[in-house]
Amino acid sequence: MDAAQIDQVRRFNRTVTERVGVLHDQYLGRDRPIGEARLLREIGEQGQDVRRLRERLGLDSGYVSRLLRSLEADGLVGVEPHPRDRRVRTVRLTDAGRAERAELGRRSDDLAGRLLGPLNNTQRARLVAAMAEVDRLLSAATVTLDVADPDHPDAEHCLLSYFAELRERFETGFETARSLLPDATELSPPQGLFLIARLHGEPVGCAGLKLPPGAPAEVKRMWVAPHARGLGLGRRLLAELEATASRHGREVMRLDTNTVLDAAIGLYRSCGFQEVAAFNDEPYAQHWFEKRLIAPSAG
Repeated sequence: MDAAQIDQVRRFNRTVTERVGVLHDQYLGRDRPIGEARLLREIGEQGQDVRRLRERLGLDSGYVSRLLRSLEADGLVGVEPHPRDRRVRTVRLTDAGRAERAELGRRSDDLAGRLLGPLNNTQRARLVAAMAEVDRLLSAATVTLDVADPDHPDAEHCLLSYFAELRERFETGFETARSLLPDATELSPPQGLFLIARLHGEPVGCAGLKLPPGAPAEVKRMWVAPHARGLGLGRRLLAELEATASRHGREVMRLDTNTVLDAAIGLYRSCGFQEVAAFNDEPYAQHWFEKRLIAPSAG
């Protein structure tokens, strides 16, 4: 990053905050700041766990508690313990809260119309396309990669989603009992590693790495949720696994895959993997790849 890039980002932030009115305590002409308005939107019609709200918005617990107390005092929300776990607090909209949320939605539509109104059709198309690209890139920058236990609930969510997709896409279906699935210890330090990609606290991808002694590193169970594809997560996951394998002294990293996973095959090839002869008996594998790794520098 250079100074010009930093300056452009700051200028963009100033323009956006001014044009959408977040500098005012009465956002969209209502008697509440944008923080409360955004919280009403995220609670949604079905309600939400307070912890999930904090993760989704990236806010600390004290600030969220203050916002909720204000909304509760206005009769817009109700906060209560979860019926199955009293340690978990759940927030739901009241009838007044749903009406306020709907009004905020209408006013948000009006604001969007006022932003686009002064522009001609070509300018509108350019602005909307640019906004979509900014949204995509900011979402990509928001994703975190975390080392996790393969038995963690988020890991189980990713793996079950991955297996369900394989069952749908493979002509023969997919049975976990037939596949050469690594056990949890093979994807846990020091034998391996398991990564979870999270977007706003939601698990949206995973990847495992086996580090068998005296053998090449092996990528296992790499998956990205359909709605998070196009954010570069597969490439990020691979890069992190490569760096880890290199730090553990591995010179080669391997993986296997199926023909129908054409996007994954394209990713592997673009990342420098070369197709090789079969190196395992995985019944669902039809292609085998490996890559020579660059040893980490002494610095």
